[in-house]
Amino acid sequence: MTGRQPTSHERQSGLPWDASYRDGPAPWDIGRPQAAVVRVASEGGFAGAVLDAGCGTGDNALHLASLGLSVLGVDVAETALAIARANAERRGLAVEFAVADAFRLDCVAREFDTVLDCGLFHTFDEDERLAYVASSASVTRRGGTLYVLCFSDDGPDTGPHPVGRHELRAAFTTDRGWNIVAIDPDRIDTRYHVDGAPAWFATITRV
Repeated sequence: MTGRQPTSHERQSGLPWDASYRDGPAPWDIGRPQAAVVRVASEGGFAGAVLDAGCGTGDNALHLASLGLSVLGVDVAETALAIARANAERRGLAVEFAVADAFRLDCVAREFDTVLDCGLFHTFDEDERLAYVASSASVTRRGGTLYVLCFSDDGPDTGPHPVGRHELRAAFTTDRGWNIVAIDPDRIDTRYHVDGAPAWFATITRV
């Protein structure tokens, strides 16, 4: 995707996000939806139009679409989106995938009832988080729900960019249009963590 500034993660690694998908699976590309997403979906936690922000190769989006939900997955990594589209076609699922900058989600020109952030928030630095929070608010309907699954700083063998509970609370404040309902301990499955890495699963509503 052209015309955007590299994120802090890209500057630190020296590589664009797209490079993560060019030579085999990325560390977070596990070939199946995250267990936390499957669990919340089975409890009816996803409703209406769904946005998967930072969808990667689309495993979570494809799972939600298989349940009959209308899903748009967005990412800046075009290689990942090509894989996601191929997987959707192979499985016969109607899922839309599009290139979009997480800091300019308003460019998709629509609103969503449920937004999923699986492993995106924790890659941003403090300034980027504020821009991302505002961007997410611009596409989430009032009363809608944002789910954030991110690496936690609570426990051994955490993933890169661990986040404190207080950092989530500092980012998603009422004056920015959000209300945090819960931040619960969870796990993120990766290719390098046998039982998953410590994570937070945050349930946040748009006010």
